[in-house]
Amino acid sequence: MALFERLGRQQTPKVMTERFGYKGQGPETRDAYQELKSRVHHKLIEKLDLASIDTIPQDQIRGQVRLALEAIIAGETLPLSRADRERLIEEVVHETLGLGPIEPLLADPTISDILVNGHDQVYVERFGKLELTGVKFKDDNHVRQIIDRIVAAVGRRVDESSPMVDARLPDGSRVNAIIPPLSIDGPVLSIRRFGANPLTANDLLTFESLTPGMLELLKGTVKAKLNILISGGTGAGKTTLLNVLSGFVPGEERVVTIEDAAELQLQQEHVVRLETRPPNIEGRGRITQRDLVRNALRMRPDRIIVGEVRGDEALDMLQAMNTGHDGSLTTIHANTPRDSLSRLETMVLMAGLDLPEKAIREQIASALNLIVQIARLTDGRRRVTNVAEIVGMEGSVVTMQDIFVFERLGVSEDGTVLGRYKATGIRPKFAERLFVAGVHLPPGIFDEA
Repeated sequence: MALFERLGRQQTPKVMTERFGYKGQGPETRDAYQELKSRVHHKLIEKLDLASIDTIPQDQIRGQVRLALEAIIAGETLPLSRADRERLIEEVVHETLGLGPIEPLLADPTISDILVNGHDQVYVERFGKLELTGVKFKDDNHVRQIIDRIVAAVGRRVDESSPMVDARLPDGSRVNAIIPPLSIDGPVLSIRRFGANPLTANDLLTFESLTPGMLELLKGTVKAKLNILISGGTGAGKTTLLNVLSGFVPGEERVVTIEDAAELQLQQEHVVRLETRPPNIEGRGRITQRDLVRNALRMRPDRIIVGEVRGDEALDMLQAMNTGHDGSLTTIHANTPRDSLSRLETMVLMAGLDLPEKAIREQIASALNLIVQIARLTDGRRRVTNVAEIVGMEGSVVTMQDIFVFERLGVSEDGTVLGRYKATGIRPKFAERLFVAGVHLPPGIFDEA
């Protein structure tokens, strides 16, 4: 999310391209350099004792690898400048111990997404905007090697029989890979970065993603154990906001998290993390989010947090919220609070039960208390655009009322979206529930601006 805005615009796209790419070099020069790097890399592998790598601390391994590379390059008597030698050593170290050409991108804290579209095209997202880099892989097989290295570390695989995979990096960053025949122009790798230090509530205030009053309300609803649905589009910051809200869960409660690929970075001590499992090579052994939600109910959770609801697990999640597991949180892909309810209704139908439409909506209205809509605006900034209360049913329609909204007022000359947050003047029905739970909100928080 706005983690990368916090650090300032430290590098221009031009600087980043020159640092991480081959700007100004023709194809022949790049090919010759790649050939040299491959030769040095193979000689290094021959010298390394691969069996002992896992037993040596990472810092020591890097030091030993660098010394070995310096000896190899010295023996090659290559016509390289000091800067070129250092660059070659660094890239071979990344190739041996890291993720090859994208390792420098992973080390850049201003980058939020890394998008590899085949071996010769790598984009990054910085400050909400996509930029083409000069980073290139040797060929498609090189990209496949990096993908295999990532997915093998979390016990997953990708091949022609299973050409799509979700995985994660050690820092929690989310990875998706898809290869031919599904990807026509070569393997595609998408990495959603997560900072080593998760964003805090104060960070959201600094970036004006919400107001202090909105934050106080959300903090109170979590403490009072209201069920909250965070809605937003791709890259809107749903997981970041979910992380922040989960930080308000009291430390003495038992929290069970359920995710397709573990991304949440909860700071509480009593957290049980569950992750789905894809089928094995025989097509067996798959564990879905619905299986995990059902199992979580037997684990004595105080709260259940589903990273993202996207299928038939929606039914079991709603049932859990309606049967004593108050204070549960989840996210959903949708553009408006009303759209999120429609999507949730569709997901319940995916469970295969012949439930009447009104019964599903009654269950949704009974289970959910609050919808928080977050969006990435055209200027790349993320903002909470609606905080809406689920009021109940009116006929066969689930009724909602906005408590806070972000009102857009236009766009400035530099492309910045202009707008303001405002309270609608409506006092939510759950205000009494907050008071009973010992949550005291600032006076006038709901007064219309």
